Amino acid sequence: MSLDPSYLEYPKRHRGMDHDYYSYSKFFSRKAITWPDARKLMIWPVVSLEYFPIVPNDVPFRAPGHMQTAYPDYRHYTAREYGTRIGIYRLLGAFEKVGAKVSVATNSVIAERYPLLIQEILAGGHEIIAHSTDMNGTIAGGMVEAEERALIADSLGSLEKFTGTRPRGWLSIARSQSFNTAKLLVEAGVDYMCDWVNDELPYAFQTEAGAITNIPLNHELSDRQIVNVQQQSVDSYAQQMTDAADWLLGEADRFGARMLPMHLTPYIMGLPYRIAAFEKLIADFAERSEIGFARGDALVDSWSSQQ
Repeated sequence: MSLDPSYLEYPKRHRGMDHDYYSYSKFFSRKAITWPDARKLMIWPVVSLEYFPIVPNDVPFRAPGHMQTAYPDYRHYTAREYGTRIGIYRLLGAFEKVGAKVSVATNSVIAERYPLLIQEILAGGHEIIAHSTDMNGTIAGGMVEAEERALIADSLGSLEKFTGTRPRGWLSIARSQSFNTAKLLVEAGVDYMCDWVNDELPYAFQTEAGAITNIPLNHELSDRQIVNVQQQSVDSYAQQMTDAADWLLGEADRFGARMLPMHLTPYIMGLPYRIAAFEKLIADFAERSEIGFARGDALVDSWSSQQ
């Protein structure tokens, strides 16, 4: 059976992505950038601080890591809650030991339920970025635009209320967007988002409402993907992160400074049989003069100043 001729008449088919958000750009022929303090590689730690309602919402989809068994799913619910009671403090303690400041992608319900935790994150010099309302606050194509606008406003407004500062960054649940998300984020005053993973440096993203910066938050090197999904050990995770850093440093000598995202989940990496290996990993990075750590807002500001 042959294809209908209309299949070949797709109006947006062209080189690159099927949209006008940005132009195709070869990574290895761009103008070289530099990071502060002559760092060749900046590691961008992003901790996902999430609240999972005990009853999941499957519309438009069930968030990764959500409740699995029939209600009430106390086993998974309390395993996730471990992250806000214990795991997050172990991760913050690890970064404090090496003097690193990080981005914490936070469901706004976390600020409402655990304001003391938010205060401690801010007191440590870390950045809060918006991560929807809770883990039922998913976004996908087909979502009513007014509903998505309200969800974004609720998340940003609540976090601003409890932190005193409107978040500059946004991370969607599962990095999932609709065709309206980027535009709505610009309208809401967000400076950068982390959902598009097609690069290894920040890049400019154009919408009908104006420009926003995207900082690609690599999924393949996240603890959820390596440890939970692929069922690999924390030692394997550490080796893969080290391999990535070594490779990017080699590229930095030829093409300019590089960035390595480090996406972490408190109830995964914050467990007592993993945290020691993680602390060793970031301590090893901290000892290397060519490697630094940075918050997302600092990366965006440094990159933007060189464009």
